[in-house]
Amino acid sequence: MGEKGSGSILQFAPFQSSVDEGFWHRLSSLKLNKLGIDDSPIPITGFYAPCSYSQVSNYLTVITESLPSDSDEQSSMAVISHGSRNRCSVPGILYNTNTLESFHAIDKLSLLKKEAKKIWEDIHSGEAVDDSRVLSRFLLISFADLKKWSFRYWFAFPALVLDPPATLVDLRPASKWFSLQEAESVSAACNEWRNSRLTADVPFFLVSIAADSQATIRHLKDWEACQGDGQKLLFGFYDPCHLQNNPGWPLRNFLALIFSRWNIKSVRFLCYKENRGYADMGLSLVGKALITVPQGWKENRRVPDAVGWELNNKGRTVSRSIILAKSMDPTMLAVSAADLNLKLMRWRQLPSLNLDMLSSTKCLLLGAGTLGCQVARMLMAWGVRTITLLDSGRVAMSNPLRQSLYTLDDCLNGGDFKATAAVKSLKRIFPAVEAEAVVMAIPMPGHPVPSQEEDSVLDDCRHLHDLIHSHDAIFLLTDTRESRWLPTLLCANTNKIAITAALGFDSFLVIRHGPGPFRFSHDVKAEDANALSADMGNLALINRDEGQRLGCYFCNDVVAPTDSTANRTLDQQCTVTRPGLAPIASSLAVELLVGVLHHPQSIYAAAEFANTSNGGSSEQPLGILPHQIRGSISQFSQMTLVGHSSISCTACCSTVVSEYRKRGVKFLLQAINHPTYLEDVTGLTELKNSANALEVDWDIETDDDEDCVEI
Repeated sequence: MGEKGSGSILQFAPFQSSVDEGFWHRLSSLKLNKLGIDDSPIPITGFYAPCSYSQVSNYLTVITESLPSDSDEQSSMAVISHGSRNRCSVPGILYNTNTLESFHAIDKLSLLKKEAKKIWEDIHSGEAVDDSRVLSRFLLISFADLKKWSFRYWFAFPALVLDPPATLVDLRPASKWFSLQEAESVSAACNEWRNSRLTADVPFFLVSIAADSQATIRHLKDWEACQGDGQKLLFGFYDPCHLQNNPGWPLRNFLALIFSRWNIKSVRFLCYKENRGYADMGLSLVGKALITVPQGWKENRRVPDAVGWELNNKGRTVSRSIILAKSMDPTMLAVSAADLNLKLMRWRQLPSLNLDMLSSTKCLLLGAGTLGCQVARMLMAWGVRTITLLDSGRVAMSNPLRQSLYTLDDCLNGGDFKATAAVKSLKRIFPAVEAEAVVMAIPMPGHPVPSQEEDSVLDDCRHLHDLIHSHDAIFLLTDTRESRWLPTLLCANTNKIAITAALGFDSFLVIRHGPGPFRFSHDVKAEDANALSADMGNLALINRDEGQRLGCYFCNDVVAPTDSTANRTLDQQCTVTRPGLAPIASSLAVELLVGVLHHPQSIYAAAEFANTSNGGSSEQPLGILPHQIRGSISQFSQMTLVGHSSISCTACCSTVVSEYRKRGVKFLLQAINHPTYLEDVTGLTELKNSANALEVDWDIETDDDEDCVEI
């Protein structure tokens, strides 16, 4: 709207309300535990902020913290911390009735006049100048049916009526009213005002612009200091409304204050709005309003009329209702609270974060010790809701201090199985998690089994195969090298996401396994009796480029995994590591999984490094996706490495996977019972024999610069 001679009636965009679910839960708790049938008015606090989107207005919101606590030790007033730029607090009053009939019988006109009188008195006493938030007082009436967990409510935002109405003679974007230098200075001053803890939530202010185009933001009480010669003076306020043709509701009472306090009849105002947290002069508006002297205002003879009851979504003057029967279940509340941080991530930092994918990802954790406990908790924090833990051990007295899912009770009477105790703990922490325990030992090469136990071991192999096939991501978190071999082979066979975390005394390794050597083109069903038989040769064998495929945990080894548990001293029998190591490695392992899930190429993604053309791409908001992460606490260092697959790997090379697919459990049994079998199959035995037979000639040449050794 440009400059007009005659002008038009100034119309305001009404406030809109929003009630957070937690507000009703807190009100229910207050009603049940403290208030009883007491229906006395309750002071509450609402929050709003300047409009920050060109298409959406900001709401006045009441949240859990808007109400006082139901604890007897707490004050009856809600404890609100000030200084937040995103939460400008305003005082309100709640009338919660005991019956629905009482709710409908409330004298709404009388209540509105009562709150309007408080605003009028604050204007004339000077309270509104010292604390301008009182200009936006609000009123809420409600009825809580705690049997059905339904709530009926109605907001009012009392506004003093100017009679006759104010006239709008100019309203335009601030960028078109200010000069370029003035706009830049006003933006900088507003940003400074908003970033200060002392003024961020002060919603009404003065904008003075000196002759040199330099702007200053001041409190309302500094009005007299802004009366210098040549200064432009605007009355600014946080405008929650996104409309470009109407200023927001807070301006109504602000105009009443300006006229009554300083007898100003021509008011230049600034509707302050933001974009992504910074002042936006394109969205903000500058307008000019003319006020005709309302009868009786100068003498303060009577309180002006008031309006302000909120209309519903259809524009009708009726109350609203909400039913929370489903969400009142504690498990549902836990889900809502747990997802809050993840949803907030999507607002600005990670808009592409796929929470549905995370929640539907099924994770299998092999090992429920120090690493397994930490990984399980990190997965839940990322929104993963299906977790299976596999372990055959029991909780020992030494475990609870380092293994975060266990307590002393789990250690008594010989100790509970770790997998079972861990699942119980996860469900206590987050009841909505779908956690399952599997008590089973992983068959390992180099650990021969007697003939009478072969059937049991092969059943374990089949069970592990089925588990890996039914999950999306597998974590290898066991404490021996050989226990990782069979899961690595099974993951390579089916191209499942596999992540290994391994600990030393003060060092760690986290690695994501590359895909297997063949495409898994056949849907192997867990219930198929021949899943691990020679029939697996029917799977398509499409060889991959061994040189480009990322390696697995065993690709750098030149020896097959063997029994590492025999003939060990006490310190070798226990996983002796520095306590801070496991949480670091576990967190990195889970972050690596999240990165793989969000990468367009998933398990086939190449290794990425920081500060290279491969890493830090704008298309990957989670950052780079490395292959290996190796760290040392003693050096407080961490590095990312890459290792490609080995054609002689005992776990994932095409030779081993082919033999497994052709011979099934017979191949596994031979690998378990014969320590050198894997080396023979992969050619490592021949390689070592060739190396041992190699004659080495030493030819030492010395020069002035260095000593060189030639082989």
